[in-house]
Amino acid sequence: MPRMLAVSLGPAAVLAVVWLRLESPAGRLLAALGVTALALLPALVRPGAARLAAAVVTLGGAALIAFDVSPLHPERAPGSVGSAFGNGLLDFFDVRTPFDPRVHAEMQGVVLAAVFGFVLALSFAVAARRPIAAAVVLLLGAGWPATLHGSGGSLPIGAAILLGTLAILAGLTTRHVPRAVLPAALVLTVAGLAASTSTAVAKGGLVSWQGWDFYTAPQAPVSVAFVWNGQYSGITFPRKRTTVLEVHAPPRSLYWRAALLDLFAGDRWLETPSPLRGDALLPAAAQDRSKLLRQDVRVLALSDTRLVGASVPVSFSAGDAPLVSPVAGIASLPSGLTRGFRYTVLSYAQRPTAAELARSRPIYPVELVDPGAFLDVDSNVTMPPFGTEDPALALGRTLIAHPELVPYAPLAKLAVRVAGHAGTPYAATAALETWFRVGGGFAYANHPPATSGPPLVEFVTKTRAGYCQHFAGAMALMLRYLGIPARVAVGFSSGRYDAKRGVWTVTDHDAHAWVEAWFRGYGWLPFDPTPAARPGRGQLSAPYAAAVEGTGSAGNGGERAVSCGGAASCGVARIGTRSRRGRDGTRRTAAARAAQADGSTAAACCCCSHCSQGPASRASSRRRRRSAARATRHATRGDSRGPAGRSSRASCSTRTSRRHEAPPCTSSGRSCGTSSRSRPTTSSPPRPPRASVRRRAPRARHATRAASCGGSCAASVGG
Repeated sequence: MPRMLAVSLGPAAVLAVVWLRLESPAGRLLAALGVTALALLPALVRPGAARLAAAVVTLGGAALIAFDVSPLHPERAPGSVGSAFGNGLLDFFDVRTPFDPRVHAEMQGVVLAAVFGFVLALSFAVAARRPIAAAVVLLLGAGWPATLHGSGGSLPIGAAILLGTLAILAGLTTRHVPRAVLPAALVLTVAGLAASTSTAVAKGGLVSWQGWDFYTAPQAPVSVAFVWNGQYSGITFPRKRTTVLEVHAPPRSLYWRAALLDLFAGDRWLETPSPLRGDALLPAAAQDRSKLLRQDVRVLALSDTRLVGASVPVSFSAGDAPLVSPVAGIASLPSGLTRGFRYTVLSYAQRPTAAELARSRPIYPVELVDPGAFLDVDSNVTMPPFGTEDPALALGRTLIAHPELVPYAPLAKLAVRVAGHAGTPYAATAALETWFRVGGGFAYANHPPATSGPPLVEFVTKTRAGYCQHFAGAMALMLRYLGIPARVAVGFSSGRYDAKRGVWTVTDHDAHAWVEAWFRGYGWLPFDPTPAARPGRGQLSAPYAAAVEGTGSAGNGGERAVSCGGAASCGVARIGTRSRRGRDGTRRTAAARAAQADGSTAAACCCCSHCSQGPASRASSRRRRRSAARATRHATRGDSRGPAGRSSRASCSTRTSRRHEAPPCTSSGRSCGTSSRSRPTTSSPPRPPRASVRRRAPRARHATRAASCGGSCAASVGG
């Protein structure tokens, strides 16, 4: 038996070395040594039945080593090993050798399995004293990887195979071997090595194995042209869907982020050369790993260097793969993603309610509001943070100081009209998102009309047709004009979920862009202004997103507005229809007025100026609205005296002592939300008072005045 072991050691070493040459850098050397030793052990066992039993045992051990299968769950081992082996074998037809074992772990498993299999077959042939069979195993086992590797080092490997074959023949044959055989073999080997340095000797391999492809991959690695930077000229999706990722994750619908566009320059959103400090700004709760969502990602056909993870990623891990992560939540693989590459992502995917976000105060770290960060609307132009000054005044001052922004004035003014009077950052964000999705008259189009001016300005003011990059780019820019830190995120929508496998299937048709806005206490949160009418697109799964999803679809001026603060703090407003409190229109928001002004019907957050008030302030506001409603009803019926018995005089000024009161009414030649009739006609008798309204003597401190503002009715709110 010692002689049999000695005969096997040399050829076994040749087999291991030749297969390990397919890896660069050198992979798990100890693992290769382990599987080689396991393959030699059965040859030491007798008789034949015991030897086969030992081979089965060592096979299981080698599988555990090669594919990192846990011995704690042996019932899962066959399926895991089989799947990994099959994937790794197919990868040899898609990945050039030598390959990086840190990136292609399944291919490394195939290499270790091949070492075990050929050494085991060699040891069995040696134990059975079959020199010809052992020599054939050596030639096949070492020749195959030599052709896979290419031309480099072919002659040295050939010499090693020759010496291994001679060792087998010399150790197993019973005939006398002439003494001159070994010196002659050494001379031939040295001569071959010397000749290999000459240019007259072809260095190509004997067999071009790379051209042998017994497997036609249904989804070869594709360059889906995911140019993540903003472009607005149109997109075309291929007819055939290509699965780019498989994500093992919970059934919660999330967006898979690939890149961040932090810079707006040259009329489009761009990825910065290096991440900004604020990109990795996470709340303290993100440090608790129990609150993080895990995803196991497998790349199938994505040609990129960026790693994809659920918004918002916190960390990436891929074994020994050389990932580059300049800041937390952003990682790349410089060599590029290849088919079969696996990695794990931990994401902080919060689920705050609309009421919780409405209570988030606009207090921002310097990493977000400094010049060059997330309030820049152009190079060297930074807007003041939300709540520090009136948005309209800030915009006017900025346009005067920076005349180069004049082409973007219509977009910025629309942002102020739609959400400039919001009392909280979330109210403004929800108002804009709802305006884009259901109230602003926008339509999804992969090929929008051509424009002559800035694409995003033309999109919100003229065409109102575009795809996700238009919607996300316009909303993020409008948020910055309002002083809310925002950026564009690009990647993929959720895809389709297979409940049996617990896997999300993401295709190239799921490529998407959305907005991420920053909120104190919650960090970056995704918002999607693209209408849900886009076919096949997944949706965000979060309570604050569901509030906007519930607004319905545009049509007939009856869209519902998002309830930002929950049922307890604000209700649902209808734009373009009568409110539940009558025709006075006091419940309409700034978004509603802006939409009506530009000829569209907008759904907006009814609590833009309401959510941030305290309980006492809200109760006072309700009392003033009731008084204003009574005053308006008297004015519309032609009564010259208000409900308090005082003369109603025309006055368009609004007195308010609190910062978050409703905005003042200004006469603009159209109705402020109430009926324009000043007195009933003969064909229309006066309406009787509602039974539900109790008429009682108003208190002096709640007295209101009704006024006729240039033919329009307005209510003056008392302090």
